[in-house]
Amino acid sequence: MWQWLIAVVAAYLIGSIPFGLLIGRAHGVDIRGRGSGNIGATNLGRAVGKKWGVICFFLDMVKGAGPMVAFGATAGVIGNLDTFRGLPPRPEELPTSIELLAWITVGFAAMLGHIFPVYLRFRGGKGVATGFGVLIGMWPDLTAPAFATLFVWYLTLKGTRYVGLASCAAAVSLPIWYILWVIPKSPESFEQVVREVGRGWPVILVTAILAGLIVFRHRGNIRRILAGTEHRAGED
Repeated sequence: MWQWLIAVVAAYLIGSIPFGLLIGRAHGVDIRGRGSGNIGATNLGRAVGKKWGVICFFLDMVKGAGPMVAFGATAGVIGNLDTFRGLPPRPEELPTSIELLAWITVGFAAMLGHIFPVYLRFRGGKGVATGFGVLIGMWPDLTAPAFATLFVWYLTLKGTRYVGLASCAAAVSLPIWYILWVIPKSPESFEQVVREVGRGWPVILVTAILAGLIVFRHRGNIRRILAGTEHRAGED
């Protein structure tokens, strides 16, 4: 319990580090007064250059992945080397529902730190990069679904050129991809399918909440899309 509580607090504080704001200030720019006013990678890239936007995205992603990998390793729930070789884990090696709940709440804390940072009076970013880091850090339970959502993000961006809409579509698709991932590839019975999906209920619940948070944080983008005033990727 103490290990988990320390991990949750540490994840929140790490997630609260405003890399976008810090990079902007290093360039003499307060990005809260530029563009959308958001402290995330997209607005930073528009304010000081795409290169710095990419760097910020990576750093924000590490804020989510770092706590997940650290807690997963110390708690013994992260995938072992067999999962890297593509071998299915033995049933006794699979995390229980309680272990999954403890693990993903650490990532949830990191994402809340980015969205509601204590250092900035709880006014932060939208959580996309940090959330993606959380997903890839939860090996292997959410790693493959994370890359599936990246595919959804790319297709939506390619079709609409709205970064915010692509982020929302990817987030909403995540619980669905997770359910598809945990369903046994060759189930012995329907009960086995129900059991495996049921084991992952904490992940389904928290990813659905994360998706709701991301959509909520993009509500301004959605309003601008409907009004026809939203910035499209590639526009000056």
